[in-house]
Amino acid sequence: MPHWLVDSPESGDGTRNADFWLEHLRAQGITDVEVCHLDEQQHWRERVAEGDCLMAAGGDGTVNSVAKICLETDAVLAVLPSGTANDFARNLNIPEQPEQVAKLVAERPVQQIDVAMAGERMFLNVAHIGLGTLPAREADSPTKKWLGKFSYVATLFRQIGEQRGFHAEIQTDKSAMKGRWLSIAIASGAFFGGGHEIPEASANDGQLNIVAVKPRPLLQLLFAFLMVRLNGETPRRTSTVVQVKSPVCQVLTQQPKPVTVDGDEAGTTPFEAVCKQGVLRVIGREVVQAGKAM
Repeated sequence: MPHWLVDSPESGDGTRNADFWLEHLRAQGITDVEVCHLDEQQHWRERVAEGDCLMAAGGDGTVNSVAKICLETDAVLAVLPSGTANDFARNLNIPEQPEQVAKLVAERPVQQIDVAMAGERMFLNVAHIGLGTLPAREADSPTKKWLGKFSYVATLFRQIGEQRGFHAEIQTDKSAMKGRWLSIAIASGAFFGGGHEIPEASANDGQLNIVAVKPRPLLQLLFAFLMVRLNGETPRRTSTVVQVKSPVCQVLTQQPKPVTVDGDEAGTTPFEAVCKQGVLRVIGREVVQAGKAM
């Protein structure tokens, strides 16, 4: 079975590159590896066949791009966590130790997981509207390399005092919520934003998780953020945060608002997403089921 190592040397701090992973893969007996790059797909993509293993050595953006190829070719995705946040890897409890990751690829346990579709665009982690788009749009590479996953938090708090929210209607299969929001996140798995856990969520439940934050005074927002970090979960519903589940979601705004998908800019609102259940094959021993709501 061919293995394709899709390298993204600019991910994370740059140390987990192709050479790094090749050493660990060879130690597990995986030697049929071809190293390739996303920006050179024209040289290798047509040779990917059903059942091949595409190993994404990068962050969530790289994983997203490789997963799209897997869907189109019926290949199997393997995640070699090398980015800043690595939220998708958390959904499968992918180990942090590289030797354990290589062992997992060698053993090849396969799970079927969901993907979310926004028009022709696929995402595995989260789409953001509002304040949550700022880290992807404004956090530069040196900041991310220096602060790691905390660069997302640093960017948010640098800008949060200037944000007054925006009017939007969030429509699901069973409800519609109108109001002013600071940020709206639509997640397909159980984690986003560098490890925030969504209660009662998983990457194979056939549901999108919509987490919306209301504008509040800075101290109240800071308190809500600290509670999330201390408890490791996003609350189901408070005076600041609302969470709903649905296989479909549409966000309508009075004025076009920027949208980011898995950390990349993806146009503006209106935004519509649908969950496609169990369509992606990925290497992992389990799909994590997040805990109960607070």
